[in-house]
Amino acid sequence: MAKSIRISLVVLLMVFLPCHSMLPFTRTPLESPGISQDVIYTLEDKQVFNSYLSYIEPQLGSGFGTNEGERLKLLLEKTALFFQGTPYVAHTLEVTDEEKLVVNLRELDCVTFVETVIALTNMIRSGKHDFDVFTRQLERIRYRNGNRDGYSTRLHYTSDWLYNHEQNGLLRNISCDLGGASEGKKIHFMTFHRDAYRQLKNNDTLLEEMRAVEESMRERGGFCYLPKDKIQAVAFDIPHMAILAFTTRIEGLDTTHTGFAFWRDDTLTFIHASSSRGEVVVDQNSLGDYCAAQPSCTGIIVARML
Repeated sequence: MAKSIRISLVVLLMVFLPCHSMLPFTRTPLESPGISQDVIYTLEDKQVFNSYLSYIEPQLGSGFGTNEGERLKLLLEKTALFFQGTPYVAHTLEVTDEEKLVVNLRELDCVTFVETVIALTNMIRSGKHDFDVFTRQLERIRYRNGNRDGYSTRLHYTSDWLYNHEQNGLLRNISCDLGGASEGKKIHFMTFHRDAYRQLKNNDTLLEEMRAVEESMRERGGFCYLPKDKIQAVAFDIPHMAILAFTTRIEGLDTTHTGFAFWRDDTLTFIHASSSRGEVVVDQNSLGDYCAAQPSCTGIIVARML
């Protein structure tokens, strides 16, 4: 019976959370030449990285954006489009028992897609086009205050990820500026479903660490988001390549999907790693229509990179 309940839970999680990389499933460890024992990647990842440099560097001339804000949008756009067609694969971070920095440019889910695009963009902005610089940027983005010190320091909840990076000056949540509302729900999904997480299932210390993370999220009073029935009215105020996080009515959870706002002609859609399409795509639906069609979606968090 207990086994049956666990299987049912996993099925439900797969149905309702198609692109939430914090949900772990065991994967075979990678055969990796890693740059250190704490970084995992493959030779193919290095090849993808070098292909990205070959693609992006010729575009970085004086005509690449008329000011810093436009330059940033263009760099985010070009970087995101580089990964168009990359296969969607969930749970690529769950390859070792220890918390190591996993670099996977061959397969992406919605969260690792956003992380990777931002890390590569910031590497280019730094002026140092180097794989080691990229991995440091990725670590900075994936972990609380850039400090990888165990499983609980990974920013598992997207609203927590956004809050941490807003505090550190990477981005700004503009959802309230767009006429959004405050969401004060209690976030506790991971600790309430510990059996679904290999790292938490039998580790009471990690469970308490994650419970402390969830408690700190509650203490800050929730987060601001834009309800989905308001998206169409303010669409023209949502910037091209703004970071998007799709909020949910699922109990104890903040968001279930992420991507970047993408203006195509006069239509606001988004680019994301799509579980239903099986790859990174510019969605064929408008952002408003996409949200309206998702029963569990309550709206979006909109954040502008700085």
